[in-house]
Amino acid sequence: MRSGNPALKESTFLDLGSGTVVSRSAGAMTLNGTVNKTGMLLLLAVLTATFAWHQTLSPAGEVLPAAKLYLWGGLIGGFVLALVTIFKKEWAPVTAPLYALVEGLFLGAISAMYNHLYEGIVMQAVMLTFGTLFALLMAYRSGLIKATENFKLGVVAATGGIALVYLATIVLGFFNIQIPLIHESGLIGIGFSLFVIVIAALNLVLDFDFIESGVEAGAPKYMEWYAGFGLMVTLVWLYIEFLRLLAKLNSRD
Repeated sequence: MRSGNPALKESTFLDLGSGTVVSRSAGAMTLNGTVNKTGMLLLLAVLTATFAWHQTLSPAGEVLPAAKLYLWGGLIGGFVLALVTIFKKEWAPVTAPLYALVEGLFLGAISAMYNHLYEGIVMQAVMLTFGTLFALLMAYRSGLIKATENFKLGVVAATGGIALVYLATIVLGFFNIQIPLIHESGLIGIGFSLFVIVIAALNLVLDFDFIESGVEAGAPKYMEWYAGFGLMVTLVWLYIEFLRLLAKLNSRD
């Protein structure tokens, strides 16, 4: 039950006191329930993303000053709500929808800003994200991809390495120092983005496996919301990475 997603980790379904799997004989977590909750979260995010998009771009297609408000407000608000959800899983029926709404503001603003630079890039990133989701889901359900222990260890290790690189990028950015090459549009930068996208996509496989484990363990009903939230975290990461890759490719034209 290991996942590279910080929201879906090994101890998610465990009772912190006894260390055993938390289960309920009535109102247990189901796969259909999780799918429905995930769909609702995505719909909420799309609604606020659409609102933020229209507040960020003028009718002439120019980026408005409000863009930074929605971008940073959504980013910080989503981060806070994500932490609350992770540490208070039983609050997920409330915090997960709030996270989706706030994260949608961030997604709408950053999408509008990217689309302002490269027309049509957002629709391409959306199609690639959901295409990857459904392709990996089919591969997982058909048994083509199996979340073995070594597979999990490799993906988790790679995810941790990427997180450290991004953390170093943020810290060094405060001192006007940039890590060379990997964030640029050269071959190394494009290769790095492709690597990150592959790892983000493989995290979806771990999320599928983790959700399936929760259903089999008879986790409580609120875990449907929590599992949907965790899956959405991975999808947001994958979408942003597709945007970054497409931006690098377009800047080479």
